[in-house]
Amino acid sequence: MPADSQPDAATRPAEQCAPAVAPTDVRPADPCAVVIFGATGDLAKRKLLPAIANLAARGTLPDAFRVVGVGRKPMTDEAYRKKVRQDLAEFAPEPVGPDLWAWLEARTFYANETLADAGSYASLGRRLDEVGGIARGRLYYLATPPDAMAGIVAGLGAAGLLVETPPAAWRRVVLEKPFGRDLESARALNRLLRADLAEPQIYRIDHYLGKETVQNLMAFRFGNGIFEPIWNRRYVDHVQITVAETVGVENRGGYYDRAGALRDMVQNHMFQLLALTAMEPPTSFSADAVRDERVKVLQAIHLCAPDEVRMAVVRGQYTAGGADGRQVSGYRDEPSVAPASATETYAAMKLLVENWRWAGVPFYLRTGKRLPTRVTEIAVQFRSAPLRLFRDTPVECLAPNLLVIRIQPQEGIALQFEAKVPGPHVRLGTVNMDFNYADYFAATPSTGYETLLYDCMVGDQTLFHRADMVETGWAVVSPVLEVVAGDPSALLFDYPAHTWGPHEADDLLGRDGREWRKPTMAARAPAGGAAGRRAR
Repeated sequence: MPADSQPDAATRPAEQCAPAVAPTDVRPADPCAVVIFGATGDLAKRKLLPAIANLAARGTLPDAFRVVGVGRKPMTDEAYRKKVRQDLAEFAPEPVGPDLWAWLEARTFYANETLADAGSYASLGRRLDEVGGIARGRLYYLATPPDAMAGIVAGLGAAGLLVETPPAAWRRVVLEKPFGRDLESARALNRLLRADLAEPQIYRIDHYLGKETVQNLMAFRFGNGIFEPIWNRRYVDHVQITVAETVGVENRGGYYDRAGALRDMVQNHMFQLLALTAMEPPTSFSADAVRDERVKVLQAIHLCAPDEVRMAVVRGQYTAGGADGRQVSGYRDEPSVAPASATETYAAMKLLVENWRWAGVPFYLRTGKRLPTRVTEIAVQFRSAPLRLFRDTPVECLAPNLLVIRIQPQEGIALQFEAKVPGPHVRLGTVNMDFNYADYFAATPSTGYETLLYDCMVGDQTLFHRADMVETGWAVVSPVLEVVAGDPSALLFDYPAHTWGPHEADDLLGRDGREWRKPTMAARAPAGGAAGRRAR
């Protein structure tokens, strides 16, 4: 065969398409120090430090690596190392053996700084120079309350701790959500960050994007020729995205009462799931190519007028209820929650993506606390086939095909279709083809932060929010926030704990002749009935 007629990867047999890089060929990150602000806090001990231990165990950290915890509490390096070891013993997904701990211990340090003035930042800079060795890159992780982030970045900038001399001496900052409280505050925060940082230095983290199934969405869509041709308005009837939690606000009542489900979950996590589901194929898997397509989806969402908000959004708040013989209190009785709070613990929305691919296809989003089961999934329901062929058979209706992408707790993908039931008559039964990650791929215990931390260290921003994505997301929910600001009880309805939310959310789909699906893992959970619910 002439050289110019060799088949490319798209036409070669599968056995000839060997992976370009073997799974074990992940290069170690560049020499760097991870500087954790809020080093003694909950996020650091439960997620960040265990993730760092996992990365070390997998050989993806460089030998020239440092962890520097920064905190107000006076502590020696030895005392901090002892605390880190205790935290890892409690929260690491896998036991940290003596060899791994010896490696980490030699690279772990502590900086006692108040960060209250310029002198404290100058002192921090000297400490980092002292313990850094040849780990010239620095990743500043702000595991702090949101209102402290802008001040820390300004302090680092004023002390010259954000100055880069690429490629070795890079400086990057990781910020946890929320990124503002509304569109105006998000814009203000971005302006403050840009005063000391360039956009390639800013890593706005969303732990949902670290989940394997979320990352697999693009591979599933764009790597399989059977799905992409039908991933559009001609074949898809609607899409449902569910993020359900069984827990209440736990010890976060003070924060949650100021945020609510719209700010805490919808504007960031759920919009990213929607964007990955609806995005166009990027020109490549480079960070900006992927993020360009994600933000285009958010820009195409129809912005509701005030009168449309009331037809497209439902808010809910859980009241006392029980399941499995266990009774739980209502939201207003939770610690640090205002007795007359009008904060939503449940939100459901109908969104329209007004572009060529998705025109007329509704996207229904719902998230809530104290629901019957913990599950995050994307359900793509296809249009029903015509019934005419079956008009002289016992088949009375055709169930639509359904593709369910499960993100947690059991990562996998399920496809539902119809097949003939054995026998002399034409009868159809629903078949469920179910793929679980754990059954096909070796599941490595993780915190969900390993990929994100590694990407920060190698400078890959694909899975992180860009400034325009943050602001566009806030623009979509702004009409809802404006209605609620004028009337805090607007669109707010009760639902008993451990039900599927207020029945008004059922009406959101019912008006379109559709209904919420009950996730498979919650098949035995009580459905959300209307009894005992009232609108405020």
